[in-house]
Amino acid sequence: MQASITMAQQPGVQYLLRIADTALILAQRTSEWTGHAPVLEEDIALANVALDLVGQCRAVLTRAGQLEGQGHDEDQLAFLREERDYRNVTLVELPRGDFAVTVVRNTIMSTFFKLLWTGLQASSDGELAAIAGKAVKETRYHQQHAADWLVRLAGGTEESRSRTDHAVADLWRYTAELFASDAVDEYAHATGLGPRWSDLQDAWRVEMEHIFAEAGLALPAPLPFLSTGKQGVHSEHMGFILAEMQHLQRSYPGGVW
Repeated sequence: MQASITMAQQPGVQYLLRIADTALILAQRTSEWTGHAPVLEEDIALANVALDLVGQCRAVLTRAGQLEGQGHDEDQLAFLREERDYRNVTLVELPRGDFAVTVVRNTIMSTFFKLLWTGLQASSDGELAAIAGKAVKETRYHQQHAADWLVRLAGGTEESRSRTDHAVADLWRYTAELFASDAVDEYAHATGLGPRWSDLQDAWRVEMEHIFAEAGLALPAPLPFLSTGKQGVHSEHMGFILAEMQHLQRSYPGGVW
């Protein structure tokens, strides 16, 4: 079995890992619908969303490895870290759930990512700014796709509305972590690497209020709960995701097609 790697703790690298890991784990969860979506068109659409997220992750992981300077490439960073070294928000690692869970989570995350990529287009790191310029176009589609489905489910049958309400109630408590600031965010802000995630909260809430209003949903009140995935402290679900993701790379170290 191939040995795990340990990432350096430079705040700039950690900032990039938060972006890349969140995209990676969301892609993994979204890809679980491949072959299982409610209609063929959605099977293809969700697979494409997952591929976009993987592409964004690859680009940012490559840049994180360059900034770290330890020779780690995108594959090593994606597949050879231990659980505590991943910096994704907890929301994206929660179980796939039913289709309503995916729709609500993708609405929350695509709205956040659209604002983040928009801000990163002005990054002092030219490579990251270029990545953001492409990613923001993809994420606008992700948001529109998820929001359209949210409106359809919330305004559909009694069953679809009930499932949507339950998904919102189950997932909303994890949104606070998206906007919790710390020294990593302050470093990114001070150096121009990227925006503090907390600075995106007001714009995110305005967009979410608009989407929820169109769906006939009320935006839940903030809750005091704060998950800790960005700090490397994950839910019980993360280990199962990594076991599936990392199996091939760890079983056949350095394998190529």
